[in-house]
Amino acid sequence: MSKRDFYEVLGVAKDAAPAEMKKAYRRLAMKFHPDRNPDNQEAEAKFKEVKEAYEILTDDNKRAAYDRYGHAGVDQSAGGGGAGGANFSDIFGDVFGDIFGGGGIGRSSSNRGADLRYTLELDLEEAVKGTNVEIEVPTLVSCGECTGSGAKKGTRPISCTTCGGAGQIRMQQGFFSVQQTCPTCRGKGKMIKEACGKCQGQGRVEKRKKLSVKIPPGVDTGDRIRLSGEGEAGNQGGQSGDLYVQVAVREHKIFVRDGRDLYCEVPISFCDAAIGGDLEVPTLDGRVKLKVPGETQTGKLFRLRGKGVAPVRGGGPGDLLCRITIETPVSLSKKQKELLKEFQVTLDQEHQRHSPKKYGWFDGVKSFFEDMKS
Repeated sequence: MSKRDFYEVLGVAKDAAPAEMKKAYRRLAMKFHPDRNPDNQEAEAKFKEVKEAYEILTDDNKRAAYDRYGHAGVDQSAGGGGAGGANFSDIFGDVFGDIFGGGGIGRSSSNRGADLRYTLELDLEEAVKGTNVEIEVPTLVSCGECTGSGAKKGTRPISCTTCGGAGQIRMQQGFFSVQQTCPTCRGKGKMIKEACGKCQGQGRVEKRKKLSVKIPPGVDTGDRIRLSGEGEAGNQGGQSGDLYVQVAVREHKIFVRDGRDLYCEVPISFCDAAIGGDLEVPTLDGRVKLKVPGETQTGKLFRLRGKGVAPVRGGGPGDLLCRITIETPVSLSKKQKELLKEFQVTLDQEHQRHSPKKYGWFDGVKSFFEDMKS
């Protein structure tokens, strides 16, 4: 007897999307399922036909072969009539797995140890230049007495008598067969008759582990360094988790970092700002000279190229930007105050020349109030 066209079996067009085929498959499979049609051989045959069509058309390679050669292109790869021994939950695992949680995670995944996070505080110099740091992390490690099995020394865990070692059981709810984690072994698939005295059957013990962490140059707050396998040990010999070292750079007394650039404030005296001169400013590589021209105003930014940070992800170093702040003299003597007053008198004689911003601002204020009166 010749087979029907698979697209016709599902009732979809040849260009149907996978989501559309899944919807049609679910509707037809529920309609023809043997639990809904007891002792109905015709319904059982259609049920198998629907399953085979869906399996072929949702496999990209098989669908391409079927579209090109028809049934002759997929009969061998489909395994001919393989749907006969399947149960309902096997067929609908991909359709209802997200609802009932069936079979998504294996025992090896559930036995994996937890990942850990450790916040590492660094000075700016350490973050920029890189360093090696010794840290101590509280964690769970594999028990040396039972080598992580949880069983008493000289014994070993046995397969769970409830799930037969599968870690999961099937429960019938109407015509649904729902897969759930085994309540006896909690998904591990193993049982311990005699527990290890040191770890009480857990397979893990608490320990403070010392580790050496290599900090690459250029890291910044928020960067993470992963130490593979240095997290908590897994259950019953399962894979260990990872340790994530989270970088937090301490506030610096002089510099503020912004990406690859550094910023700092350079206080200078009134005289240095007016006359100009050479100043020594700090960088992470030592002191450098900064030439300040005369008549420099507060807030002026000077850029020292290449004196910033080379980022950890590559690229050249940024710049150091020095912001000038003019410091007003304090604790003046009587004579110093008199000298300043004399100096101020000389400035007032040519105020627009020596303080253009100041007197320009006052002229603007005067004009503002005159406009309000008019």
